[in-house]
Amino acid sequence: MKIDILTLFPEMFSLFNESIIGRAKEKGLFEINPVNIREYSKDKHRKVDDYPYGGGSGLVMGVQPIRDALKEIKKANGGPVIFLGPKGKTFDQNTARRLAKEDQLIFLCGHYEGIDERLYEDIDEEISLGDFILTGGEMAAIPIIDSILRLREGVLGRDESSVEESFSENLLEYPQYTRPEVYEGQRVPDILLSGHHENIRQWRRYQMLMITKERRPDLYAKHQLSKDDLKIMKKFTKDQEK
Repeated sequence: MKIDILTLFPEMFSLFNESIIGRAKEKGLFEINPVNIREYSKDKHRKVDDYPYGGGSGLVMGVQPIRDALKEIKKANGGPVIFLGPKGKTFDQNTARRLAKEDQLIFLCGHYEGIDERLYEDIDEEISLGDFILTGGEMAAIPIIDSILRLREGVLGRDESSVEESFSENLLEYPQYTRPEVYEGQRVPDILLSGHHENIRQWRRYQMLMITKERRPDLYAKHQLSKDDLKIMKKFTKDQEK
């Protein structure tokens, strides 16, 4: 996968040189190319913003440097142009899965009061990280790109580890435990020590359902309960009533 990122702060994306993602990058599983928008400015001071027509507070990122940067990038990257902005659809796991299928992507990180409206002609999709304000699009681009990359084959090392995770079915993940078996009086649930794989699977599924119902009812409402889910919920509800 090839990802180009139009940004005013290219050094921020050195984060992708670290940890699991960094090792995948070293293997050549993806390429990230931060592009400094200022390098395309025709202003002698490399200015990329200006005051808005009609008045108002703040500054607006101009057409010229961004459009020229996009023209150059598109010579080698034919992927969709994604703008990180507040008017876009909120990013979620389904969007991550969809974008992970692309071989090329271009991200545009906004700043100040946004971008000149004429630039929307160059943008294929606008994505928001959520209903809150960030200092720049880079802050949104980093977690979004990370969530996309980890779905690419080989990036996590074990492909199955990206499947049974939070949000994969609009469900949160089940509780996890490791050694020691007892610490300061707190014990690992007996069922996880039983060695009975089917009972463990059912317990974990029940935990996913109940945790999501309690903590994220909005997600739980989207989840389609299967016959297996209903059977598991009935079983563990009866066990708790005994």
